[in-house]
Amino acid sequence: MRPAEFEPICVQEAVDRYVEMVRAKALTGQFSPATAEVYCRDMAVFAELAGPGRLLDDLDGADVDAVLLAFARRPDGRRRRHDPPPAGRALQSAASQARFRRSVSVFFRYAATAGWVRLDPMRAVTVMPRQRGGLRAERRALTAEQAGGLVQAARRLAECGPAEARTGRAARRDQRTEIRDGLVVLLLATVGPRVSELTGANVEDFFVNDGRWYWRIFGKGGRTRDVPLPEAVARVLQAYLERGRPLLDRGVEPKALLLSWRGRRLARGDVQAVIDRVLARVEPSRRRAVTPHGLRHTTATHLLAAATDMDAVRRVLGHADLATLSRYRDELPGELEAAMRVHPLLKDQAPGG
Repeated sequence: MRPAEFEPICVQEAVDRYVEMVRAKALTGQFSPATAEVYCRDMAVFAELAGPGRLLDDLDGADVDAVLLAFARRPDGRRRRHDPPPAGRALQSAASQARFRRSVSVFFRYAATAGWVRLDPMRAVTVMPRQRGGLRAERRALTAEQAGGLVQAARRLAECGPAEARTGRAARRDQRTEIRDGLVVLLLATVGPRVSELTGANVEDFFVNDGRWYWRIFGKGGRTRDVPLPEAVARVLQAYLERGRPLLDRGVEPKALLLSWRGRRLARGDVQAVIDRVLARVEPSRRRAVTPHGLRHTTATHLLAAATDMDAVRRVLGHADLATLSRYRDELPGELEAAMRVHPLLKDQAPGG
């Protein structure tokens, strides 16, 4: 259907017209009464959270993200809670959050056809539904300053002594968890492996070829890739193998590279705690929470921003298809300006030439 001419209207008016259309379709049998009621209820909440007086066309992806996350934290009257949840924790069920996002998506699809918005803001929304845990903000890449702060903190942690790194838990004589924590963050931030690839790594997967350390990563679909490690990361790896990793003759996981405090293979759920411990050592002005997959985004984003060959980045991340990189490439502030400053067609020309 060809969209109508653009008609700027406020959020509340758009919602009212949309609700009227939904109810009309329910009367003709195109929508069930229950479905129509859900759409109408969700749109009333959307108007409240987005701001009823705002121009609908002014809403962008970030605004819709804020609405979706505000809904996730909105108390659900159908669910009783005896104790108040931690700040920022979702109060809506995962199913309710996914349903609300679908309602908003259908609304904007109709709004684009009706000519109320020139561009559908859902195309720029980063809050995605999850089968478990509800809506979550997409794991965005850290900026160069934030990533640099995290990498520096990881390197300092790997180089410090046990007394400096102690956080209250008694240290073990046979392993140095601070070196392990630094190595975990450095591998995630510079190589960008999947969490399963990191925790599944064995000591024998790391080898030296022609004086350079490589990591043989066993990825999805039985595919393997040999990724060279940056020298700084290789030094931390060697330190962990020589001084940080326990020498367990009868260990539970003697082949595993990354070991827990009890000497078992580090679990996937432990990786976020490791990142958070290193983040706590970053100065507040450069600190931003990040997930393991967010560090995978960070690796891809900064390698591509540095004009690294796309196929090389694909091979580092272990993607079978080059097009998949588009999902891992996040926008960085100031990158367009930086690209124009070093334009390849102008770099050899003198001013006024």
